[in-house]
Amino acid sequence: MPPLMELQAPGAWRAVDFVSDLHLDASDAQTFQAWSRYMRDTPADAVFILGDLFEVWVGDDSAARAGFEADCVAVMKACTAHAALFYMHGNRDFLVGEAALRSCNATLLSDPTVFGFLGDRYLLSHGDSLCLADTDYLVFRDKVRAPAWQHDFLSQPLERREAIGRDLRAQSEARKAAGIEYVDVDEAEAVRWLEAADARVLIHGHTHRPATHAMAGDCTRVVLSDWDARATPPRHEVLRLTEGGFQRLPLA
Repeated sequence: MPPLMELQAPGAWRAVDFVSDLHLDASDAQTFQAWSRYMRDTPADAVFILGDLFEVWVGDDSAARAGFEADCVAVMKACTAHAALFYMHGNRDFLVGEAALRSCNATLLSDPTVFGFLGDRYLLSHGDSLCLADTDYLVFRDKVRAPAWQHDFLSQPLERREAIGRDLRAQSEARKAAGIEYVDVDEAEAVRWLEAADARVLIHGHTHRPATHAMAGDCTRVVLSDWDARATPPRHEVLRLTEGGFQRLPLA
């Protein structure tokens, strides 16, 4: 299990939101607009983005100029005027860096993070590193998370990185068209993580299979929805946690 980060909610917090797998992209204006409205209007005390906010992120310098990435950073910064904002890397946006997060007043979370809220402990993760059967991806993940690989990639001209990003988006669309599903989380490993964290509830995304699963040892796995405002019906669900428990809230 990776090293744990711990975050304790201030006592005044009464509601927190979790979202993941929005896969924001300039070609999908509807999902961007739905997310923008949500970030503007949420009454939650904090918003936790648990990975893959973006379909692809090729470096913070892409947000230093006018355009889609800069618009996204502006939405996040505006949200922090009324809610705390926390960001966890996913498998698509692991290159979101300190510069981008600092510019929008967001706090980077390690994967996994223990979150203490109203007397309970929750384990937060993107979820990809728990998909043990996806062996090819896990090899790729280790490669691209290495500091040396990231330094070499980010040293390339932005135009070259953007071309690589377009290729990755095309591969993603081909995967969707072929109906290939994400490998699911290994529940035995998820229970081991929870036991090590002294927590009983895991909240994660990545698999695009929103559900709540009972697991061994009185543990629970809560899976976030992906977002796609162009789908029929649209998918843009927020998981809200309050004193009364979890609510899955589709946006109007």
